[in-house]
Amino acid sequence: MHHVAVFALAVGAVLVAAVCRRRGWPAPLVVVAVALLVSLIPGVPRYEVEPELLLEFVLPPLLYSAALSSSYRDFRASLNSITRLGVGLVIVTALAVALTFSLLDDVSVAAALVLGAVVAPPDAVAAAAVGRRLGLPRRVMTLLSGESLINDATSLTLYKVALAGVASGAWALGAGLATFAMAVVAGVGTGLVLAFVVHQVRMRLDDPVVASAVGLMTPFAAYWGAEALAGSGVLAVVAAGLYLGHTSPRAGYATRLFEEPIWSTLDLVLESFTFALIGMQLPWVVRDVVDSDQGFAHGLTVSLVVLVVALLVRPVYIFATTWFDDIRLPGSHRPERDSLSARESAVVSWAGMRGVVTLAAAAAIPATMDGAPFEHRATIQLAAYTVALGTLLLQGLTLPWVITRLGVGSAQEEAADAKQEAAMRVATAEAVQRYFEEQRPQLAATMGDERAQQVVERLSAGWRARAAAAAVMLDPDSADDLGLDPEAVRGPARGLDVLAARGKSSADAGRRMQSVRRSVIAAQREVLMHHRDAGDLDEVVMRRMMRELDLEEESLASSWVSRLRD
Repeated sequence: MHHVAVFALAVGAVLVAAVCRRRGWPAPLVVVAVALLVSLIPGVPRYEVEPELLLEFVLPPLLYSAALSSSYRDFRASLNSITRLGVGLVIVTALAVALTFSLLDDVSVAAALVLGAVVAPPDAVAAAAVGRRLGLPRRVMTLLSGESLINDATSLTLYKVALAGVASGAWALGAGLATFAMAVVAGVGTGLVLAFVVHQVRMRLDDPVVASAVGLMTPFAAYWGAEALAGSGVLAVVAAGLYLGHTSPRAGYATRLFEEPIWSTLDLVLESFTFALIGMQLPWVVRDVVDSDQGFAHGLTVSLVVLVVALLVRPVYIFATTWFDDIRLPGSHRPERDSLSARESAVVSWAGMRGVVTLAAAAAIPATMDGAPFEHRATIQLAAYTVALGTLLLQGLTLPWVITRLGVGSAQEEAADAKQEAAMRVATAEAVQRYFEEQRPQLAATMGDERAQQVVERLSAGWRARAAAAAVMLDPDSADDLGLDPEAVRGPARGLDVLAARGKSSADAGRRMQSVRRSVIAAQREVLMHHRDAGDLDEVVMRRMMRELDLEEESLASSWVSRLRD
């Protein structure tokens, strides 16, 4: 496929996705539908994209971006559930599909498992978008995103083992388990080592453009490095993303402000392109089945049966294995309140839409193995596309109705977030007060003890008043819990101007004020990270408040004062 045609497909997909975002339509479904209609126009060429493009250039940045925005603490808290779905459900689905395929057709166990591995991993992109819009509880969103981060590694490892079995003509369970164990150890190890190195580099960079460039190269380095060591490139990318996302508050504010829109933009392009590719390739996959020995009627029958099996296995498995969440796995710190309710489990069981990995793995099935045609390749690809499109249509269109009908929401979570943020406003104000108290000796040396005392009291009172006002507005009930008096809340007192007046000129005063404000911001960040690491502050609340501080520091860097030179 010519590169201009690939670029044109990406541009068209982004334009359609942009309209969907504006209208509130489900972008994956609309993009697939439009691409399918375009593919039926006479003269439109067949889009044959190298499988490596999807597996090595599309999948790593998508996974890395999702891992960056995920909470490491929430991931650990839900480790039982994530492992249950991301590993156990993938294996069970793959085996169930393989068994079904082998019963319907005269196909080897290894070839049947290829299909099972291809259709097993759900893609949480569409489900997460619906969940965010309808306000799913955070533990449900964590489970869906965590599942999508590790299920790709499980399915692709099974896929490699199955392909090896097709090539050798023999199935070895022991060799498969050894391959899986090696993939996990080498993949996670490579990702963590690389992430540690990147973090150390990032801490020493004061150029956000260079730091962002390093971030863009990280997922590819992690994926290819792990694959070279016989590890899982997917797990390497996920491990690197989780580590760097957790440590990002230690990096410079400009890096965080630069990276967020970059990754959001890249996600939009890559996801839109992938779903458009599904629609463009589907008619050609159907034609391949028609021309094959199995025939279209048989291929369609197999595909629909596999779709039904994929749809049914998920809810049955989820409700049958809820007991697994009560087992404490190494590294899991799951509080009791994080257990899913029956309604939440029902929502998760219906959020099994397939996407990027299913498409990429199906396209990557070789036409020949050791010179012989790959058995039932056309049927396997048709079944994979049927499952991807079927789940997007059936589950993607009805998931909002299911969420609304079951009444699963996050109203209590939003109230808890407001209470947490109110407490953090007061805690950061106390940290600012301690900072000013530490500056008292320096102030006393230049303006005297009495004047220094007045300045510190005025500055501390101003920050306490601002924090109290924000806390009461966020959570009116917090006034009693935090010892605040809502009637005494007033605007911050002036004080930074007095502190800045120690300079000999307006420029000196301005620079001194900026220095103090940066120190205040740093003190507030430390408080947020401390409470996050201690488990008192949710990652979502911390990142929201951290962004506020980042924007405040950005305003300092953009101020006219920063352009002055000594």
